[in-house]
Amino acid sequence: MRRDHGLSTLSTSLVVNSENSTPPTGGQIGQEPAFQNTMKIHEYQGKELLKKFNVPVPRGIVARSPEEAYQAAKELATTPVVVKAQIHAGGRGKGGGVKLAKSADEAQEIARQMLGMKLVTHQTGPEGREVRVLLIEEGLPIDKEFYLGIVLDRASGRPVFMASAAGGMDIEEVAAKTPEKIFKETIDPAVGFRPFQARKLAFALGLPNDLISQAAKFMQSLYQAYESLDASLMEINPFLLTKDNRLIALDAKVNFDDNALFRHPDFKDLRDLNEEEPLEIEASKYDLNYIKLDGNIACMVNGAGLAMATMDIIKLAGGEPANFLDVGGGASQERVEAAFRILLADPNVKAVLINIFGGIVRCDMVARGVVGAANNLGIKVPVVVRLEGTNVEEGQRVIRDSGMNFTVANGMKDAAEKVVALAG
Repeated sequence: MRRDHGLSTLSTSLVVNSENSTPPTGGQIGQEPAFQNTMKIHEYQGKELLKKFNVPVPRGIVARSPEEAYQAAKELATTPVVVKAQIHAGGRGKGGGVKLAKSADEAQEIARQMLGMKLVTHQTGPEGREVRVLLIEEGLPIDKEFYLGIVLDRASGRPVFMASAAGGMDIEEVAAKTPEKIFKETIDPAVGFRPFQARKLAFALGLPNDLISQAAKFMQSLYQAYESLDASLMEINPFLLTKDNRLIALDAKVNFDDNALFRHPDFKDLRDLNEEEPLEIEASKYDLNYIKLDGNIACMVNGAGLAMATMDIIKLAGGEPANFLDVGGGASQERVEAAFRILLADPNVKAVLINIFGGIVRCDMVARGVVGAANNLGIKVPVVVRLEGTNVEEGQRVIRDSGMNFTVANGMKDAAEKVVALAG
């Protein structure tokens, strides 16, 4: 499955983020819904945005070379400084992407080793991510580490603010083994995150009484950022209490809802294409929703719900989906051809399942688009086509008479069984 998502389900209905793999209809904590369109940014970018909402963050300087890391450590003038790899994945510390440096010279040497390395974490998969950017931050006197997160609960249609005293560790593990340690407050969008809710969470964390107001103010500022930025996820792990009684966002994960990006044209400059799957970037040029997975059966469908049902039935038939690809309502030949090109660019694909429900779009029009695209591209892998809906008989006739390597299926179960068999 795609490995760069991030809060999942704390319960059967609450979706919360991690960038781990997720089943087609589920997720991990720290992970948004598996196929929600989100834009991710780096930690240093998220912290710059949070500062605008008066959320306290450590002093830090971005470095893209060992020399810049040296100068950053000199400028921060603290001992130690923290050298942090900037990739769109969690688990960096365990993978060697977060290290302490006791001097500017040591920061320079760590940066030399870290820049260009393939950082492998439980969220990147075995291929890892190349480190191109570092964040050099001041070291802080750590007393206790907590967890804070805000995400949309799709069951209630409302944001949920979460807090846990088990911060600084994999929140997924906390949710799985000790869910009672995660406290939640559901937010009514009409009134926002109320002060009493913030204080309730602060008390639940076991913070000293003289820090409750400071913590509540921190949480309300965080929610203001979440709402104003149209975030789909905001996660602070760890939320730090220092030995001198300051509360600071030691780490920050911020994702945006793609559907709201038109309100934030400046966010496009925050996008790092090096952190995204190339085929997903290509698909976005044609307004195709594409997510690369780990299997060998490509799926072309119209509609996100149908896509997830298609992947589920492929799994049920013993196969593994290679992707999620939704061509939407306008399955023209140009879009279908672009979809085929993207699907077949994945060398793991051994067969393709086209599953189309013709409502607004007619099955015969889709069939002609499929045949035209296949002729232009010279498709060599077997293709199973399941059509249902408007003009389905004509659509099936077009597929059968095409002379192409197509197999017509009757129903989703039949389609899944046939494509799994053809994929070998």
